[in-house]
Amino acid sequence: MTIEIKKDAEKRMKKSVEALVHELAKIRTGRASTAILDHLRVDYYGNPTPINQVASVSVADARSLAVTPWEKSMIPVIEKAIQESELGLNPVTSGDTIRLPIPPLTEERRREMSKLVRAEGEHGKVAIRNIRRDANNHLKEMLKGKELAEDQEKQALDEVQKLTDHYVEEIDKIIAEKENEIMEV
Repeated sequence: MTIEIKKDAEKRMKKSVEALVHELAKIRTGRASTAILDHLRVDYYGNPTPINQVASVSVADARSLAVTPWEKSMIPVIEKAIQESELGLNPVTSGDTIRLPIPPLTEERRREMSKLVRAEGEHGKVAIRNIRRDANNHLKEMLKGKELAEDQEKQALDEVQKLTDHYVEEIDKIIAEKENEIMEV
């Protein structure tokens, strides 16, 4: 029974780390990455649609993205969506392709992005700790219900804590990597 609780907690903690990685991918660094546009939606015949479902998004070079809509009529719609987003990108259209030059980040903007990364990391850590709390509460309920002996509960609580420490440490590494990527000129 305790094995199931630990497996569930570990699975949920992995998902929290994956969610953090997904959120951090949206944060712009000085390099071009197609993940910057993942959250962007465009109006496609009245429906908000992810940009990657109406166009091909690729990295043209280290400092620019290329967006090639599958329908020529989507070019102005995509340009408008990019300009209205808070990405700070100015699309340049040449023929059927929209180019997005990625401007270098200023020192002040890098510091803001770094704070944002730390805040996202803290949200991830809070999620991990909430999962630990849920698992611990479940184990304590099992002890009250006489499903577990005290020593089994203590051992299970220790294992849940080790899992928590492992995933918090993993989040710290991810945050440090992203901050280094942002601060790199």
